[in-house]
Amino acid sequence: MADVVAADALALQRLYHWERTRPDRVVLTQPLGADALATYTWRQALDQVRRMAAHLQSLSFEPGSRIAILSKNTAHWLFADWAIWMAGHVSVPLYPTLAAGTIGQILQHSGARLLFIGKLDGWDGMRAGVPEGLPCITLPLAPDDACRVHPAWDDIAARTAPLAGEPVRPGDELCTLMYTSGTTGAPKGVMHSFEAFAWAIRSGLQRVPAIDEAARMLSYLPLSHVAERILVEHGMLAKGMQVYFAESLETFTADLQRARPTVFFSVPRLWVKFQQGVHARMPPAKLARLLKIPILRGIVRRKVLSALGLQDCVFAAGGAAPMPPDLLRWYRALGLDLVEVYGMTENCGVSHATLPGQQRPGTVGLPYDGIQSRLDPASGEIQVKAPCLMLGYYREPALSREAFTADGWLRTGDKGTLDTQGNLRITGRVKDLFKTSKGKYVAPAPIEDRLVTHGAIEACCVTGANLGQPLALVMLNAEAAARAGRQEGRAALQASLQAHLQAVNEALDPHERLDCLVVMREPWTVDNDLVTPTFKVKRNRIEAMFAARYDEWSAAGQRVQWFGA
Repeated sequence: MADVVAADALALQRLYHWERTRPDRVVLTQPLGADALATYTWRQALDQVRRMAAHLQSLSFEPGSRIAILSKNTAHWLFADWAIWMAGHVSVPLYPTLAAGTIGQILQHSGARLLFIGKLDGWDGMRAGVPEGLPCITLPLAPDDACRVHPAWDDIAARTAPLAGEPVRPGDELCTLMYTSGTTGAPKGVMHSFEAFAWAIRSGLQRVPAIDEAARMLSYLPLSHVAERILVEHGMLAKGMQVYFAESLETFTADLQRARPTVFFSVPRLWVKFQQGVHARMPPAKLARLLKIPILRGIVRRKVLSALGLQDCVFAAGGAAPMPPDLLRWYRALGLDLVEVYGMTENCGVSHATLPGQQRPGTVGLPYDGIQSRLDPASGEIQVKAPCLMLGYYREPALSREAFTADGWLRTGDKGTLDTQGNLRITGRVKDLFKTSKGKYVAPAPIEDRLVTHGAIEACCVTGANLGQPLALVMLNAEAAARAGRQEGRAALQASLQAHLQAVNEALDPHERLDCLVVMREPWTVDNDLVTPTFKVKRNRIEAMFAARYDEWSAAGQRVQWFGA
């Protein structure tokens, strides 16, 4: 891969480019609480980065040492990442919602020599995961308890002279370890080079021409996730766009309206919540009627999108799960042509995407330029090959070998089919298939995608190996759970879920139809180990905790059942 991308496209070289050519351009906007904001130009950003890089070099760690970042998204998250690279080391970002045990596991497995602690909501439950004696530095906005114990970024920067010159790193050198969310077991450290990221963003930008120097993005999905890392961090390095940060869930609407992003990426669940918020203010039938009136259509579109903060958005995308076709049509009527993207940590998140104006509901479109894709003829597994594939899993040679075919293609673990135009449709996970007692195989993912279109369902798991028919365990969102706590709310919700189950079953083959929905009263969280930090359900944990009750639930004869205190 030595000649795949030019040296001036690598991350550090891009930083120096912007420092030289746009030193006074404001590129980062950081909320500080109480309506206060901090902004940073390229000059100010690089001054901070250079000071911390000089400090890291003064610690005399061996080149390529792993240095971890545990924080929600902030400007200083990026500064820490860049300082780690500039100092000659490897960054290890951690999800800011991890349980203490997983934090400790990753810090120990990676051999982290130092930890940056930043903005966090649950530090009290996390601190036990930090190994005793591990040096830590607190970023601005870090929890007060951490700031009282560990040295602060601002204090270090104030007393440290900026690192001089333009130190660079070879393209094939290890850049970062990105630990997977651990859906099926312990998180694995995906190794990526500087060159892999540079190639990935170059390929991705051919599909997202809206990312340019004038673009604006709101950073709110975890920067430790590959999608945000590519789109926000490396998109910013490549094109110099302006990045705004979200302050909190409570201020998200205001944060979005402040940023007025021209490019916006989210998971399907948030796109659904946006739609539900609009419908709460204007009945769906009335909105649909107004959008059909030519003289009013433009006014209504602008009003709805402005209320969401998306009036300037020219490129909108969703990923991590399929978009319901009706949702795609709804946003298209508003003038937002949502693109569906597909990728994974192991390929820098760059694999397939639909094309604006050429939606293929139910598919993730065609491969990006330079991406080779194929389906395994025996299993239907999607396999890809590209210069942005991982170097392997850190300290896991056996798992690294298993991740690739003998001829060098990455095994995604996803099953798929192709339509007549070559668009890829994801049909589930290779290992998620289960067989009922009737000898029929069931793929749970497509059924789950139908179930979560109900406004009350936050997550679900279709299961039932060796049962006569499958069943589904569902978790309600917070609002629905509160309604279910009241007798009249429970009755209405039960009726709605029962009607939804009937509608879903009518669209399924007989052997796929669900015996019942079991509504779980206890939330599925990272702390109880039922979901990952990216909110993927851990099927193995669900099975371990609830499989003993499946026969009882199936035999109960009730279409919607409630479980838990």
